Amino acid sequence: MIEQRTQSYLELVDRELPGYVTGLYVVGSAALGAWQPEVSDIDTVILTSRQASGDDLVALAAVHARMPESPRFDGVYLDAATASSWPSDRQVVPFVVDGEFRADTPCGELNPILWLTLRRYGIPVRGPTVADLGVRVDPEAMRRYNLDNLRDYWQSTAATCRSALVGVADDEVVDAGTVCWFVLGPPRLHYTLAEGDVISKPAAGPYLGRLFPEYAALAQRAVRWRAGETEQFTAADLLAAADIVDRVADDAWRRYGS
Repeated sequence: MIEQRTQSYLELVDRELPGYVTGLYVVGSAALGAWQPEVSDIDTVILTSRQASGDDLVALAAVHARMPESPRFDGVYLDAATASSWPSDRQVVPFVVDGEFRADTPCGELNPILWLTLRRYGIPVRGPTVADLGVRVDPEAMRRYNLDNLRDYWQSTAATCRSALVGVADDEVVDAGTVCWFVLGPPRLHYTLAEGDVISKPAAGPYLGRLFPEYAALAQRAVRWRAGETEQFTAADLLAAADIVDRVADDAWRRYGS
């Protein structure tokens, strides 16, 4: 499926913009060996021969509008000059997230984790080998990014979730994807802080269980759900998942925040 979808994309973009895409590299869950049909997106880094013009952006939007909705084909576009700095400052570049093409907003996908994943696990579909790209990762920038992301994004989102659950019965069924997102997301950032490497969402479950054994059972259920098994989650599980966010973030700051 991944090979078929990437080739379909290249055929479309080559037809609309000949010579524009010079490199295509698969990252994300597919590169980490954890891609799951019906759950995972196809995440990519796309290198281009020039900075996108207005006409290029119109053509790219048309290409992505013609891509199938599932699995979603996401990616970040980088011209040669931009790629040479491997930016992590959320600058404005063309990108696709959740299948939606965007070209006029800061790109949050530009972060040290993307470059670490590309450098260590990226799968070339078109262009030079990953080793020849000269991908650079600043360890200090990566540390700060993970810590700030855990506090500013994850803990803030968990607090909003708790507020939304006020008055909801503990046994009320909730969205499984949201629970699993909370359970498996933050431990990945913690692992990178601890090991300087990247793990997949399924691997984050056992890692969370080792960090906090009291959450091991919920982590296992989240991993099983992501693998396609039938699992039902309740408001009590979602509250526990919000607690996991705080426990993981606070532990990361205690260990790696100085």
